[in-house]
Amino acid sequence: MIIKIIHSRTTRSELQKLAEETFGEMVKAVADIRRGVIAVGGELHTETRDKLLAEGSQAQDLWGFNIYLDGAFDDALEFSSQINLRPADHNASLQVKSPEVRVLVRDLVIRLVDWEH
Repeated sequence: MIIKIIHSRTTRSELQKLAEETFGEMVKAVADIRRGVIAVGGELHTETRDKLLAEGSQAQDLWGFNIYLDGAFDDALEFSSQINLRPADHNASLQVKSPEVRVLVRDLVIRLVDWEH
């Protein structure tokens, strides 16, 4: 399974190629909100998280989400993942509860993914 770490701008078309290997029009993703990178691909958020950890990310900076590629960007992000279940970090849910973290992840995706191509 291919997991790609996005450090610089990519296209929605590139993400769709990864999605075709797994879930069709959706890719699993993990954002490192401190380093400003996103890892996409894989069948589980834990695989994607582990790739970022191996590259130097810290667990408290990582948040899992899904990117749906078949519609408008406003409906593309789903902030749900087992790796988000972290009561010690004030997130006792699979959902990212912090509005601030959601904005950071959303802004990171906007910066790194050209949604029009």
